[in-house]
Amino acid sequence: MAKAGHAWSRAAAEQGAAEEGEDPLDAMIARTGCLEQHRQLQECMAERQDWRHCQQQLRAFGACMARRQQRE
Repeated sequence: MAKAGHAWSRAAAEQGAAEEGEDPLDAMIARTGCLEQHRQLQECMAERQDWRHCQQQLRAFGACMARRQQRE
């Protein structure tokens, strides 16, 4: 069963998923090397229900993504 929450076209979902049921957004983020930071942010958001309480995780994910952009 696939995760809900990301609205992707069928073509993008088929193209981005490496295995059946994998979330295309997770697959894309995994390629950046920032998947762990993204998951920590998701867990915080699920637990706290307010992004303002997840600033540490948000900054860590943002910093990881910024490092990825600098490498490109």
